Amino acid sequence: MRRATRTEARSRRAAAGFLLPFLALFLLCFLAPIGYALYQSLLKPKRSGPLGLGGTTHEVWAGLANYTHALDDPAFLEGFGRVLLFGAVQIPVMIVLAAGLALLLDAASARWVGFFRTAFFLPYGVPGVIASILWGFLYVPGISPLVEVAHSAGWQIDFLARDSVLWSIANIVTWQFTGYNMLVLIAQLKAVPIELYEAARIDGAHAGQIAWHIKLPLIRPALVLATVFSIIGTLQLFAEPMVLRPLAATIDSGYTPNLHAYNEAFTSNNQHVAAAEAVLLALVACVLSFGFLRLVGRRGRDGK
Repeated sequence: MRRATRTEARSRRAAAGFLLPFLALFLLCFLAPIGYALYQSLLKPKRSGPLGLGGTTHEVWAGLANYTHALDDPAFLEGFGRVLLFGAVQIPVMIVLAAGLALLLDAASARWVGFFRTAFFLPYGVPGVIASILWGFLYVPGISPLVEVAHSAGWQIDFLARDSVLWSIANIVTWQFTGYNMLVLIAQLKAVPIELYEAARIDGAHAGQIAWHIKLPLIRPALVLATVFSIIGTLQLFAEPMVLRPLAATIDSGYTPNLHAYNEAFTSNNQHVAAAEAVLLALVACVLSFGFLRLVGRRGRDGK
């Protein structure tokens, strides 16, 4: 009994030794920044001199004043509406494309499957800033071969116009992240026992029926995971509009909530309001993500 107790204690110490580095990094790189942002969002600077032009002396408690200021800013709220519209269109398109590519590559038996899988995943390896610069050259009239071909065919296309720039950004995000989501889905598909496919073929099911009735239901967890990651990423949209902003006059400083918070902090020098906007952005991301998970879980229990 004593020997078993010593073995259990040694196992607990070994487990703690493996967990401590992760917990330290989690605390330092995740919880501490969140706590500091929350703390900064509850403060405001106190200025001295006439009209407050004497500089900041110290910070005082502001309560929820910064949150009220953020929610009263129409540009910040319009940015939220814009990214929600963006996500409502872009996320389903990207997930459908990723699922289609994953099913095609999983069903293929050619020797080039590995090449195509790598080719589809390759855009994810391009940093968002570089991808936005590359696509920016394809959007600017006078430089873009796409615009020249469209104009020569009689189509007057302006990828950076007010009504189209949001979807031009959506194209960049879809191009960059479809391959990543495809890889997540393929990993789930490879875990499905091949005997299920063979039994379905014996019963007379064709490839489309196998994909719809067997493969897609079995990779539901991966689809949910990819969708949640996409929801969070949509609300954090920043690099693409930031890079395209010099090229498109329709992209202002509050085009997305993340861009608005950035400009509040580094252009308007109002880091406390920026911290409040960041906290609000995190709350919305949590509500949408957990709301989606709850909706999917409820439909799963109902068998729909």
